[in-house]
Amino acid sequence: MYILAGKKKLEEVRSVDLPKLQAAAQASGLPEDAQKAKDLASQCERFEKKIYDLELTRTVSMQTAPQIRMVQASDTVMAEKIQSSIVNTIPLWKNQMVIALGVEHSVQAAKAQREVSEMTNELLRKNADSLKTATVETMKESERGIVDIETLQHTNETLISTLDEVLQIQQDGREKRKAAEQELSQIEDQLKSKLLEVSKNSQEYADR
Repeated sequence: MYILAGKKKLEEVRSVDLPKLQAAAQASGLPEDAQKAKDLASQCERFEKKIYDLELTRTVSMQTAPQIRMVQASDTVMAEKIQSSIVNTIPLWKNQMVIALGVEHSVQAAKAQREVSEMTNELLRKNADSLKTATVETMKESERGIVDIETLQHTNETLISTLDEVLQIQQDGREKRKAAEQELSQIEDQLKSKLLEVSKNSQEYADR
């Protein structure tokens, strides 16, 4: 809203107020009138930069929103993983306690003890393998950043490219305005010269 309002006001001042002051300065030839026109032009230039700053802020804000969402999504995923670990670990502890009790009871019978021992060894091997896999996967996930460096690099390069293009556009606009001012000055000089020529010819004709 502020950007649109600022651009509208800037266009109005440059198309209405500034030409009036410039015309008044040219008509009067007074340095104070010329200074007023120059001051207003400088204010327009500064105001244009303020509008551009607002546009940059808007762009940064738009980029910040998805970045926050990415952080929130990563936090949610990690919280779910932790919750899942808690839910799965407690039943596993219960199972291990039951097995321990079974092993203790199987001491009374060699055959039962042997069978339970074999089952226990197999379970421990499976648990060890599962633990290894889970630990490796957990470490991989924990070492990964919430945002890939490639994403940050792409965002940074895009911002820099945008700033470079905007600066180039502003520079081109200033050069075009300068060229147009020189062209206008030449046009005015040509018109003044022609008017003087017409006035001189009219006077000579009147003298005759």
